[in-house]
Amino acid sequence: MNLTAFGWITVVWAWLIYGSEAWACPFCGPGRQTLTQEAAQAALIIFGTPTNAVFDPTATFQGTTDLEIEAVVKDHPFIAGKKKVTINRYLVPDKASPKKYLVFCDVFKDKLDPYLGMPVEPDSRIAEYLKGALAVRSEDPTTRLAYFFKYLDHPDLNISDDAYQEFANADYKDFRPLAEKLDPDLIVKWLKDPNTPVSRFGLYGSMLGHCGKERHAQILREMLDDPEKRFSTGIDGMLAGYVHLSPKEGWEYLRGILSDAGRDFLLRYAGLRAARYFWEYRPDIVSADTVVEALKQMLPQNDIADLVIEDLRKWKRWELTDTILAFFDQKSHDAPIIRRAILRFALQAPADKYPKAAEFVAAQRKRDREWVKDVEELLQLETVPMKPSPDSTTRAPTDTGDKQPE
Repeated sequence: MNLTAFGWITVVWAWLIYGSEAWACPFCGPGRQTLTQEAAQAALIIFGTPTNAVFDPTATFQGTTDLEIEAVVKDHPFIAGKKKVTINRYLVPDKASPKKYLVFCDVFKDKLDPYLGMPVEPDSRIAEYLKGALAVRSEDPTTRLAYFFKYLDHPDLNISDDAYQEFANADYKDFRPLAEKLDPDLIVKWLKDPNTPVSRFGLYGSMLGHCGKERHAQILREMLDDPEKRFSTGIDGMLAGYVHLSPKEGWEYLRGILSDAGRDFLLRYAGLRAARYFWEYRPDIVSADTVVEALKQMLPQNDIADLVIEDLRKWKRWELTDTILAFFDQKSHDAPIIRRAILRFALQAPADKYPKAAEFVAAQRKRDREWVKDVEELLQLETVPMKPSPDSTTRAPTDTGDKQPE
């Protein structure tokens, strides 16, 4: 298939400075544009079978293809009474593996502008799925997530991946009420299913932590202890779920990972993400002071100390000023990224209450004024609100003669 003719939904994820994630779900991968979000920008969405592909080497998109309309996901007067439309894209026929297409279109000056096409298997239910998603888009976020939950294990990866992205983009406050009402045995089934994508384990482990019983804690512990299930993704959510279900034992297990410099970096980083979760969302389970005490044990670990210092700075734990400054002159911590994190911490520590921070900054300014200036400027950028700008996936308004789609 000539898929490049349609383009793809732009995948944009911003890694904030020093490992802070930009996506909403604490334990999901990077969020991206979902089909529902893409649908909001389209004037027309149709689903059907491509026929009569005509190749034209002189045309911009190398020809045309007719699309036999089988379902209208989002209607528009342009297709009133039509059973097929001609799109200015050439889709190479594939007799060995025929596809149907979900096509997103603009309508400009009464001309069809198909800008995104998704090839799917002939028996795909994606049109039905997206119509249902659009039907609940005005509902409260938790109700919308309940709709997508039903499709997380759908056999069509286009559908299940999109449903997962809805969770990846969701705020925790909207996720929590749903997660607490789920069937824990269903989540356990997904966790034990060898066909479950590795990327889902963080979300599912977190779900089980919210809806499970104490007996489910052992299931997560066994998965965490299994060397073959030590996934580089998903451990954070399973760790959090374990602490949810067994707060005392679970936190001791997590704290043991954080304090052991001999553990694999990815495992300790997953533990750090889980600890951040309790700081930000669930101090009712693990107090802020308990989280900080655990992170203090990671400061001597030079492969992750910069991330820990950044967290402590953002959390304004200035009582650790002396402890953190002491690492600046240690040979183990002389990497530029760690020194920069220490300087950032000192720059924001209140000078009146923590004079050693002010003395440290003065000494560094005397040693390398330009370096301190550069770090200060980066800190200022963190505190300046970004001006609204067009999203990279947002299309220009279309001349449809109608109101713009919501």
